[in-house]
Amino acid sequence: MDIQIGDVLTMKKAHPCGEKRWLVLRTGADFRLKCLGCGHEVLGARSKFEKNVREIDTAGRKQR
Repeated sequence: MDIQIGDVLTMKKAHPCGEKRWLVLRTGADFRLKCLGCGHEVLGARSKFEKNVREIDTAGRKQR
């Protein structure tokens, strides 16, 4: 998957706050994601997050 910093990921399962959308803050072997509902940040393995992604919104990505 081509996931970059600034993308918004829609996940299959909702965060406990009820939001399904997450902002990508860091990429690599791990992802750092920020919940767009409550602002909670999580760091986890790329493989774990990639299999839970339903949709990638690249509108927030900075153009180079």
